[in-house]
Amino acid sequence: MFKAFINITKNLQIGDLSSTERVIYWGIILTPVWWLLGIQPLLYPAVVITLLAVAFSLDRVIKSSLPACIWAWLIMALVMLWTAILGLYSMGFPLQETAAGLVTFLKSYFFIFASLALPFWTKVRVFVITRAVAWMATSYLINTGIQMLLLVIGIRNAVYTPVLARLIPGDKSSLQIVLASIQSFFGIPLPRTVLYTPDPPILGISSVLCFLICLNEKNHRLRNWALAGSLCGLLVSFSRLAWMCLPLALLIVACFQSSKMRQTYLWLASLTFLICSFLGLSVGQLLDKPLEIFDSARSSSSAERALVVSKTLEAWQEKLWLGWGVIQGKAHLYEDVYISLGSFSTYAAVLYLHGIVGMVCFVLALLLTLFFFYTPAVQGNTLSKRAFACLAVLYLQMNATPLSWMAVYMWFFFLWLGTVIQTIHQDNLTVSSWEQLSEFK
Repeated sequence: MFKAFINITKNLQIGDLSSTERVIYWGIILTPVWWLLGIQPLLYPAVVITLLAVAFSLDRVIKSSLPACIWAWLIMALVMLWTAILGLYSMGFPLQETAAGLVTFLKSYFFIFASLALPFWTKVRVFVITRAVAWMATSYLINTGIQMLLLVIGIRNAVYTPVLARLIPGDKSSLQIVLASIQSFFGIPLPRTVLYTPDPPILGISSVLCFLICLNEKNHRLRNWALAGSLCGLLVSFSRLAWMCLPLALLIVACFQSSKMRQTYLWLASLTFLICSFLGLSVGQLLDKPLEIFDSARSSSSAERALVVSKTLEAWQEKLWLGWGVIQGKAHLYEDVYISLGSFSTYAAVLYLHGIVGMVCFVLALLLTLFFFYTPAVQGNTLSKRAFACLAVLYLQMNATPLSWMAVYMWFFFLWLGTVIQTIHQDNLTVSSWEQLSEFK
């Protein structure tokens, strides 16, 4: 047994790590610790931005250009900053709102840019982040088991604010530890939890991303535990959209792997139109019924989301081009309950906060990032297939949850995505150099 333990330990060793890799590796693995301390939303941006600032070199920008998709995220971050300044100026730059705006800037689009760009300035390898994510996903099993045990003994829906979180000014909701509760799903009371995130849909999409990332883990035993942990996190999140995202992501990967599967969407479209013509329905009417069933799982939640998105778009129409910059309104749900505009759909929130200009930049960043992986995915690159699938389902999830809120809790994904982009970009440069050399000869 001791020899078996030694063999497992050797298999789990990942060799020498650079200083940046060591910080990121342990930063991801120790996610439960940061969660218990209540410092996740502030720690992750601080770590990534500090690492980028330390490694930053202007020579590298000049000598080896970054891919367009990374520059697009920087442009989106600058547009966000510009519109936020305009919005704060109209309010007279109140201290609390100004501080909140700065923190939001650092932990949203600029944070995404920093995460994607970091591997271009310092050594960060794909398999290191994959191993760290595998350990973190495995911890989902342990955390879920503990919370289910607490449910059994009667401790449910408890909210705890860690000591460090109490010292931080402003809203504490994203810093709190929230234990599992019993919630209705299709009228059936079931346990639901958020684990290391503030909202179940964030846990759901994070679990989907973990699952796809951990498919590349080389240690079979750890990979199996990580995949089980990812599925466990997805299950207890009871996020309807995230449940749809996993099979959709696997279908996308399968479409890249088989020439026959690439024609699946044509067969699905033909089948859809055939059913519509046979039943005498429009495509919209055919889709309405599944959506009704989808919404009925938690009808009150769906109604609240629809109301807030509607009010958000109404407010956007008052400032079409540059938006409001910062949140300046709330939607009335019932009695004394209000919720801030832009709290659900990312796309509605971008229009409301940054207007048409911001939306154009945002969509450009999304498309450039997605299609950066398309050609290598078609050519058979496994990482590109999974990255493309991850982005596709993330874009779908963004219709229900703001990316500016989710991003910091998915820092492992954006770092992984950055390492994949860097690897593909470097391979393209190498191939280009060899082609130029062969032409010279």
